Amino acid sequence: MKTGDQIVQELPWKWGVQGRIFIIGGLGYLFDAWDIALNGFLMPLLSKEFGLSIAESGLVATANLVGMAVGAVVWGGIADRIGRKKAFSATLLIFALFSVLGALSPEFSVFLVLRFLAGVGLGGCIPVDYALVSEFSPRKHRGRILTALDLWWPIGVTLCGLVATTMVPLPGNWRWMLSTMVLPALLLFWIRRGVPESPIYLTRVGRNAEARQVIDDLVARTGALPEQYEIPVPAAGDGADRPKGLRAGVDQFRRLWKYNPRITSVCWLLFVTIMLVYYAALTWMPSILKQEGYDDTASFMGPTLMSGVGILGVLASTWLVDVVGRKWLIGVSAPIATGALVGFAAMLKVETAAMIWIAAFGFLIQLTIPVLYAYAAELYPTTLRASGFGWASSVSRVSTGFAPMLFGSVMWPLLGLPMTFAVLGVVVVLAVVWMAIAAPETKGKSLDDIDEGPPPEPVAVPLHAEKEPVQG
Repeated sequence: MKTGDQIVQELPWKWGVQGRIFIIGGLGYLFDAWDIALNGFLMPLLSKEFGLSIAESGLVATANLVGMAVGAVVWGGIADRIGRKKAFSATLLIFALFSVLGALSPEFSVFLVLRFLAGVGLGGCIPVDYALVSEFSPRKHRGRILTALDLWWPIGVTLCGLVATTMVPLPGNWRWMLSTMVLPALLLFWIRRGVPESPIYLTRVGRNAEARQVIDDLVARTGALPEQYEIPVPAAGDGADRPKGLRAGVDQFRRLWKYNPRITSVCWLLFVTIMLVYYAALTWMPSILKQEGYDDTASFMGPTLMSGVGILGVLASTWLVDVVGRKWLIGVSAPIATGALVGFAAMLKVETAAMIWIAAFGFLIQLTIPVLYAYAAELYPTTLRASGFGWASSVSRVSTGFAPMLFGSVMWPLLGLPMTFAVLGVVVVLAVVWMAIAAPETKGKSLDDIDEGPPPEPVAVPLHAEKEPVQG
């Protein structure tokens, strides 16, 4: 007899059912992309208004990314304890509140604190969204669905670039750039309240009646043939007896490394190295181009071009992920993408050539990142999925949060741009070599194929049990 998890993962894909969750989750991811891209546009504008040095302007990105690092751990843990649905909505509400307050900042120090707090809210979007979408996705389509979720990232960055460029001539331009995101974020928060809780999460924490309601509703709405299924008894430590408060973060860390040190080390290294390269390019691109004598429009359009071409990269990645597998696609595209940045840095004096290299990087890096996120969401079992993704995201954002200061005050001045990007390329190569050795390929595998401890004992569940209709 099949389990409830297997029923969910073998359902047909319907845009009105799983597709709705994909779109709602993706729109939150769009805001994450918009907010991170906005750091690069804010840096030269805030430097001008507040008279900042290059190192001080790097604090704009640092405050936001470190806040996201904190949020990724906090919200990943919350999602693994109280459920995906509540965390799914709360992250955007906190982000919207502190974004609008940030737009009203009277001085730079206040702005940094509010950008940090906005980051804490938004930092939970990626781990929570990927956990939720992966757990509603049919197994045979999951790789492409999770990879396609990253399509929202270059769309968000491109929209940010276009909106920011049009607002440059306005008085108080950076304040308008921050305010633009608030109303859409609040609307999305309201829409997210109607998303059902993940049935796979519910079964893993022993909330069987609720899980049965969601599973039966999904079967009916997708038009699948009803069949009997059973729900496993949750393993010890998966439910309400888990630590709370500050102990929860320590418990997450311990369980991730106890589960599989090789997998966790691969996730962390890939996230740190690949995202370091991407955020360095995204955050500093306007300032690099400005430093080389490009005008405001050209310097702002560079990252916009990078993200616009990146949309094509995500589409190609969505097709390739189930053709060549996760490991091959990451292992080949990540080092080549970093090589494109070296080419960009070497050809900065020739504007057309520099823009071609920017476009090439945008395409190649968006072959990599969508697959990286899908891969991380598949490597961990359900009770660790959001936490595993959250910790990897957090570690990468701590490193990339301090990278803008290191990049602007040490690496770029001392090594020059070509050598700086070459050094980043070497660490990316080392990370993908370790992935090839230490991590499994997840293409075509069921979620929770590898789990902690012995297999749980199944409990038969009646097919047509009385139930309340599922809200949302």
